[in-house]
Amino acid sequence: MASLSTRAALAGLRLLPTHALSRAVGWLASRRLPSPLREPAVRAFGRAVGVEFSEVRDALASFESLQAFFTRALRDGVRPIDADPHAIVSPCDGAWGAAGVITAGQALQVKGRLYALAALLGDAAAARRYEGGAFATLYLSPRDYHRFHAPCAARVRRAVAIPGALWPVNRLGVEGIADLFAVNERLCAFLAVAGADEDLCLVAVGATNVGKIRVTFDDLTTNVAAVAPEVRTYRDVALTKGQEWGRFEFGSTIVLVAAPSLLTLDVQPPGTPVRLGQRIGTLR
Repeated sequence: MASLSTRAALAGLRLLPTHALSRAVGWLASRRLPSPLREPAVRAFGRAVGVEFSEVRDALASFESLQAFFTRALRDGVRPIDADPHAIVSPCDGAWGAAGVITAGQALQVKGRLYALAALLGDAAAARRYEGGAFATLYLSPRDYHRFHAPCAARVRRAVAIPGALWPVNRLGVEGIADLFAVNERLCAFLAVAGADEDLCLVAVGATNVGKIRVTFDDLTTNVAAVAPEVRTYRDVALTKGQEWGRFEFGSTIVLVAAPSLLTLDVQPPGTPVRLGQRIGTLR
């Protein structure tokens, strides 16, 4: 049972037009800054959230908007990708959340709270393929690098943008909103690693103030006032391990879901920091 303060905060959020608010935040963050203000504005934001400036590839004065800084590139070499061909690597910067084995069609959101994988993926048949496989939840924060990458070499078979709510993906939302990841809007990338089957799925979950989630191999995006999922299929989209495939226009969450025969994860306690390219498991 959520605390009284949590229930009050959630009740207040229910009164807000979170989609319109998130689009407005995205619009404001994308406004072009006057040249003299770019470096001071970017530096002030970065300091406020704890950005490691030494990792940023481009000069701070080159960012024309805060959104451009949110989706910044990193300097070459600061996120080495584990070169072991059997290594599964973290697709993003962030921190470990719930992880484990998909059992009876469910994954763990937080201790004592489960959600249905079929609801997360918007596809009951796909969910059945992952029964008994591993899942991991990785949380990004505003200070983190906001692009996400392939955890191993794979081919993109399809991508699905699923409209939904935009609850905050933080302690308030995780502990207070049932089926949070399955009700928030999200973008699911279904990948083939070991053969032709979709044996790996990466789910980028939206949140309050996430202007959009975008992929790099298509114009598919979220937070576009859609009322039904949009499905794209692909024949020739191949990703190498560590290759960028999308980005958040603010921080949120990646859920990794694997078929039972694909991999094992080196699960860490919730809150453990993780960095892009760091080994988090092993391909079978």
